[in-house]
Amino acid sequence: MARAFASIFCYNVAMSLFPPYEPEVTARQQKRRRFRRVPIRYLVPNVITLLALCSGMTAIRMALEGRYEWAVACIMIAIVFDGLDGRIARLMKGTTKFGAELDSLADFVNFGVAPAVVMYLWALQEFKALGWVVALSLALCAALRLARFNVALDDPDKPAWMGNYFTGVPAPAGAMLALLPLYLGLLGEIDGASLKIPVLLYVPAVAFLMVSQVPTFSGKLIGQRVRRDMVLPILIVAVMFTVLLVSFPWIMLSSVCVGYLAFIPLSVFRFGKLSARTATSKPAVDSQKSEEKAPDEHQPS
Repeated sequence: MARAFASIFCYNVAMSLFPPYEPEVTARQQKRRRFRRVPIRYLVPNVITLLALCSGMTAIRMALEGRYEWAVACIMIAIVFDGLDGRIARLMKGTTKFGAELDSLADFVNFGVAPAVVMYLWALQEFKALGWVVALSLALCAALRLARFNVALDDPDKPAWMGNYFTGVPAPAGAMLALLPLYLGLLGEIDGASLKIPVLLYVPAVAFLMVSQVPTFSGKLIGQRVRRDMVLPILIVAVMFTVLLVSFPWIMLSSVCVGYLAFIPLSVFRFGKLSARTATSKPAVDSQKSEEKAPDEHQPS
């Protein structure tokens, strides 16, 4: 009996350390995996992400050629594509881990590398090493912002209203804000040379906002349905905004950036108010739960 038990134990250890080689089964499984069809709903969001990446890389090329208007346009197109790929993936039920990783890498190029290169070539190149350090700070903070977003775990006890806020400025908004001096320079009303020194302070400030703990409004909890009486006004506002953006791009982009920066203190104030309200209501909820559990604890076994 002992000999049989020892032989079975040795056989199991050997099989775990040296599994049998089955080339026919492995090849057949690989062939099935190779020719297994992938639903089209998994491809569409990734195609949009790749288009956004192409747009970000094209922005770098336009900046190298000195065509800064087109460089800004390419980054704005990348921002639009970034807002579409995730939503389309969720609507089509085509979210995948591959798509999430691809989106993160594309965001780093589009909203970290591309704006940093554009601002370096436009205003920071004259400062040589110092200007390059400032450009690097924007790219590095964008990478850290995306990494923090990827590893963030949802807290099951987190209040629902916290889903309406980002921690720090998101990468697309950070890229748009970093280009604000370029918008002002392209307006022609302000001499671009006079903006180069303030850029040394402004770009690191935007980079800091991306990695900071400042709460910013996300708009994720805005309802997907609209009241019937608000359909026409929303359509008119959206169309007028698009027309104004195409007709007066630098004025509109500058106004959006200034409005976003002005809205950050309001987001901080609203977040603090909601946090204080949650902190005061939590002890009452905890005491109520303890009172509900108290009778059960004293029940006889």
